[in-house]
Amino acid sequence: MEKPKIRVLIADDHIIFRTGLKSLLLSMPQIELLGEASDGSELVSLAQQLFPDVILVDIIMPVMDGIHATRELCRSIPGCRIIALSVSGQESMIMDMLEAGALGYLLKNADNQEIENAISAVYQHRPYFCKEITGKITEVIAKYQSGDTSFLITFTDREKEIIHMICEEYTSKEIARLLFLSKRTIEGHRTRIMNKMGVKSIAGIITYALEKGLYKVDS
Repeated sequence: MEKPKIRVLIADDHIIFRTGLKSLLLSMPQIELLGEASDGSELVSLAQQLFPDVILVDIIMPVMDGIHATRELCRSIPGCRIIALSVSGQESMIMDMLEAGALGYLLKNADNQEIENAISAVYQHRPYFCKEITGKITEVIAKYQSGDTSFLITFTDREKEIIHMICEEYTSKEIARLLFLSKRTIEGHRTRIMNKMGVKSIAGIITYALEKGLYKVDS
């Protein structure tokens, strides 16, 4: 008796990558490609209509990112099997996707065989991580067990820009003028930055930034 095909849905906002992935999946006889989405919101809507077996989800997408889409899919479609797709092996991103409910994680440079192996594994409800990620998963678990969760702290591009300017000794008023924002907005960013860092002063921000490599004296 012929095995049923694995029904797959994909989501990625980069049309060139999505087209290449689609061509690859269409060449696999055991795969039935149900459709494609260019953002997380479109993906959730399609998945709730088509009920795929496996979903390949880009993490960084417009409208709704892959993390929020994964969380919503796992809530609305119990047993949903999701593989994260990313150009990054950043620990915080891996943890965000796993906590959202993803069962697999692939870097976008994965070869054809690895993509096929990942789909087959998660279809059988077995986790799958590409070779480059497996070691990081072990590191993440070890850090969690030791109580070190600092690697989960991430900063937006705007926050990094403000951190850099604080380290360059710009005042909130000067930063606001240079970034065309209000002083109040900059102070709000500064408060969030301090909360993330667990510090209480500008000196604390600078010390943290130097220790974590967010700012280099010669930068």
